[in-house]
Amino acid sequence: MNRKGTVWVTGASSGLGLHTATALRDAGWNVIAGARSFREPAFRDGMNLLPLDVTSEESVRAFRDRALAISPEVYALVQCAGMLVLGSCEETTVEEFRRVMDTNFLGMVRMNQQVLPLMRARGEGRIVLFSSINGLLGIPFQNAYTASKHAIEGYAEGLQMEVRPFGIQVMLVEPGDHRSGSDKYRPHGSRMNPDSPYTGEYERTVARIHHDETHGRDPDRLGRRIAKALERRRMPFRRRIASPDQHLAVWLHRFFPARLNEAVLRSYYTKKRKIR
Repeated sequence: MNRKGTVWVTGASSGLGLHTATALRDAGWNVIAGARSFREPAFRDGMNLLPLDVTSEESVRAFRDRALAISPEVYALVQCAGMLVLGSCEETTVEEFRRVMDTNFLGMVRMNQQVLPLMRARGEGRIVLFSSINGLLGIPFQNAYTASKHAIEGYAEGLQMEVRPFGIQVMLVEPGDHRSGSDKYRPHGSRMNPDSPYTGEYERTVARIHHDETHGRDPDRLGRRIAKALERRRMPFRRRIASPDQHLAVWLHRFFPARLNEAVLRSYYTKKRKIR
């Protein structure tokens, strides 16, 4: 298979990162995949696997150096590393907020600062940042994650304006619910317990989130759409990959009054119902 170029993928050991890395490999890209769970460099399943902790400057630099030793040029960076903590705003600790922001947002910043000089020197490059539907609207008890994705949305807009003169394109991917991921990266907040004043609505919301993800869209299809977008002469700045009702929710959030939006979303997540 003819290789189209080298692409680095973060968060590639599970979830949407793994499905995206696999789709890029199948589309003919030379994939260098990074994740914390890759303890040692390896070549497996047609991809180079390298250790990468995006919360560590040292790890990010080591990944860059190892990746450049494998391939001296990087055409694209696809940033999928992420985690969330489930809990109320009141009971999610500052350290839990910090850990989510450090992984989801600052991890992207660290990786971009390593790759941008390489892309500027080439006069081209592509950066794909995983946001979420939650980067456009908030839902209860997923607030640290939502805050990190809102940060990515604003950051990406400024980034694209800065790097366009150097031939670098940026794309925000805004996935809805997909059948992927691991509960290891979705822990409950350390202070959430049966005595919490939020327990009833919290448990119903978590059940709804689990249901929607379990019955979500095909993650392989998402990976293929990202691979196809990378091949376009001009990538779209935003690529929302979600179900029709989630597209509608974003549209309503944009145009409905705030109180009506709150009522609709709160009812959807916290209302007592049987979830099958």
